[in-house]
Amino acid sequence: METHILLVEDEKSIRDTLRSLLQEEGYRVSTADSIKAMKQMVERDHFHCVLLDLWLPDGNGLEYIPYLRENLPGSAIVVITGHGRTEQAVRAIKEGAYDFIEKPFSIDRLLTTVEKSLKDTIRSKKTSQEDPILGISKQISQLKELLQKVAKTQVSVLFTGESGTGKELFARRLHELSDRSHGPFVDINCAGLPEELVEAELFGYEKGAFPSATQRKLGKLELAHGGTLFLDEVSELSPKAQAKLLRVIETREFTRLGGVQNIRSDFRLVCASNKDLKAEVEKGRFREDLYHRISALVIHIPPLRERREDILYLAEHFLDLFLKKHGKPPKYMTEEAKKLLLTYQWKGNVRELKNLMERLAMLHEGVQIGEKDLRHLLGFSHEPTDVLSLLEEKSLKQAKQNFEKLFIERKLRENGYDLKRTAEVIGIDLSNLYRKIRHYEIEVP
Repeated sequence: METHILLVEDEKSIRDTLRSLLQEEGYRVSTADSIKAMKQMVERDHFHCVLLDLWLPDGNGLEYIPYLRENLPGSAIVVITGHGRTEQAVRAIKEGAYDFIEKPFSIDRLLTTVEKSLKDTIRSKKTSQEDPILGISKQISQLKELLQKVAKTQVSVLFTGESGTGKELFARRLHELSDRSHGPFVDINCAGLPEELVEAELFGYEKGAFPSATQRKLGKLELAHGGTLFLDEVSELSPKAQAKLLRVIETREFTRLGGVQNIRSDFRLVCASNKDLKAEVEKGRFREDLYHRISALVIHIPPLRERREDILYLAEHFLDLFLKKHGKPPKYMTEEAKKLLLTYQWKGNVRELKNLMERLAMLHEGVQIGEKDLRHLLGFSHEPTDVLSLLEEKSLKQAKQNFEKLFIERKLRENGYDLKRTAEVIGIDLSNLYRKIRHYEIEVP
């Protein structure tokens, strides 16, 4: 993954020189000459390292270190300062900067500091290899920081997001970071059980509570004592189960099915749903009082298509993982294959990407993975429409239209769905391309 550096320096000669030197070292470099320009760059892109001059025309960079830490969590901030300003640099370190360099500085000092800052930040991200949450996007970094803060509290957490985004992974990580990590993590998928079994799983039952209850069984609520109870797809609970769960949350007491003894359980409740629970409340499908009880804090996990920086990082991680698992030699993906991964919609999110990489590791022969290999395993043909099928059209007009749609779809993919560049490549006006996309109902990420 290419390392991206943001150089914030108002002196053009220094800025141009440093950019050239860093690019020669293989880094991708973006520049800004002011605080305003820096903020615009940060809003548009993710950077692994920021070289920040403290004295800028529209402000003191020192005051914006907290801003950079918040918006580029996990990235290195290296401060550049002039002579006689060491006290400011020391303060910058306290604010969260990785290191500082005094002007004038040697090129070796600069490059060594940048390299060391990048290695140390990467190492700090990997200090706990047990952390299952992978990603380099701003969203993932911010979610990890949020988990660290929330884990030390006892508030009920509701994870929301599409299927496959990793809600259970986040719930488990929350438990691992909490003071309850020594206790059990007990989970139940409310959508994976018939309605009549959900209550039995939650509350447990006594022998003879129903015909098949031949012995006592402890429920999830009881087993979660001292730890965390995770209710996945909580929206699928029946009205009866919702009412019972509400009472347990309020009293921390319950009885097993068929029993009379009150049982107390001390657990932290964490829930997840791929549905909009507020909408479910409005439709009368979910209790409003229960919603407020389980959602003291709502954490939304964005879909993979909204954090595209993570796609290639995850793809390469999973591919390497499964190649080693299945005893296969290393493989690499072509640029066309990577482009397809970046533009694919990933409706199944991380789970779909992970499954694809495992199929590649098991089934693909050879060293090079091309676009056609991915398209085959993703379940669609090498082209959206088989060119030969155009010969089956009865009218020339229809064949022309189908070919035009096929041609535009392919050129959009080849150009990373950059509409302006695609229009230039195929030789039509941008407005004309817009019209054709609408006319043919072409899906553009």
